[in-house]
Amino acid sequence: MSFHSTLHRHQQMVESLFDMAPQLDALLDRVRDCVLAGNKVLFFGNGGSAADAQHLAAEFVVRYKDDRQPLGAIALTTDTSILTAHSNDYSFDTVFDRQIMALARPGDLAFGFSTSGNSKNVINGIKTAQQIGCYSVAFTGDSGGALLNIADECIRIQSSETARIQEGHIIVGHWLCEALDAQLKQQ
Repeated sequence: MSFHSTLHRHQQMVESLFDMAPQLDALLDRVRDCVLAGNKVLFFGNGGSAADAQHLAAEFVVRYKDDRQPLGAIALTTDTSILTAHSNDYSFDTVFDRQIMALARPGDLAFGFSTSGNSKNVINGIKTAQQIGCYSVAFTGDSGGALLNIADECIRIQSSETARIQEGHIIVGHWLCEALDAQLKQQ
């Protein structure tokens, strides 16, 4: 496979993001209102999506580009003792549920990352967050998988290739951080 071929597939994915602008603008408003109300964003996913969850939580809490007050966010993928204890004592399918039950409050946002949209633990985490009163956002690939009909909102990257989907998720996540910083600066 040539670099040119990979770059072309990446370019196609990026170009498809332009069509998502109205949905992403509305999501930005929802995130801004959440953090201004003193609520938080919970990020979670598996593998590369777990890394994306950690990455974006760090951008919220520490900073993206400009110095600002920390924003309430947490990645549910970072505490190895919780992850391994829960998976051992209960099930990996519910590894995010207990953390959500402990940490989430009505008005928080739950961002579940699953390139297929079918990760059982992400589906269960989204459902648990909804039961608590959190607005749920699934970040998936083009089909949306099961999360398309479960989450309150689905950010579908128009690709079926895991690498391109994850690249799209981080582009959207970085834009969200940058746009959120710009809006909070105006407050």
